Amino acid sequence: MFSLNKNPIGIFDSGVGGLTVFAEVKKALPNESVFYLGDTARVPYGSKSVNVVRHYSLANLNLLITLGVKAVVVACNTASAAALSFLQERFPNLKIIGVISPVVEYLLTRPELKRIGVIGTNTTMASGAYQQALLHGNKDLDISVKACPLFVHLVEEGLFKGKITEMAIDMYLSEMKKNPPDALILGCTHYPMLRNIISDYFGKKVEILDTAFYTAKKLAGILSENGMVNDGSVENDRFFVTDDPNSFRTTTELFLGYKVDNVFHI
Repeated sequence: MFSLNKNPIGIFDSGVGGLTVFAEVKKALPNESVFYLGDTARVPYGSKSVNVVRHYSLANLNLLITLGVKAVVVACNTASAAALSFLQERFPNLKIIGVISPVVEYLLTRPELKRIGVIGTNTTMASGAYQQALLHGNKDLDISVKACPLFVHLVEEGLFKGKITEMAIDMYLSEMKKNPPDALILGCTHYPMLRNIISDYFGKKVEILDTAFYTAKKLAGILSENGMVNDGSVENDRFFVTDDPNSFRTTTELFLGYKVDNVFHI
């Protein structure tokens, strides 16, 4: 029997990319309300130093805590790589998860996938977080990584397909295409919006892994195991941004495919 816990789940990201996590969380946990924070004034995080990403992440987390969240998803690969353990150490009594370990845990259940590609931001790729986590679980994996910083800007501008996007994909992934991986991790929460066009680029022969799906699944498990599932009425979702809420609302409606209200500038 689960205890009643109506408090919302908190999700934060550097911008709109974390909405891919928001969407998966809503699918996995339809009876939960979600408060989403997009730090749109300071996007992207992927080109920032580790210390700066930690500073921004701590500010984001503190805001969500003041809003009464019961658990937090760091829906940004850069922040997960640079700041997750930093945040968990400072708030040991709050359930805080990132977007890296859930997909890694899944991959380690698929031993037939031996060649793994990972794409993400400069900071995420330079951190080695994915490589370390994967090799810790299976030292025999063949891992190739590539930073694709322009992808974030393309997604923020709603350029999910078209000639410019195709050119950027070829620029970054042409070397990987010569010897394709068995599976490709989209190591940035913006990148699922480019999933189809990336899959087409590899001739649909590479298994594309969306970190958002596995993150939502792990969150659902944590809430269930800790008696934190909401079994009562659901509060409306809310969106908070640090820059223009109208621009965010427009892009969010492209991401989610429905009209979005309750967008607040902070």
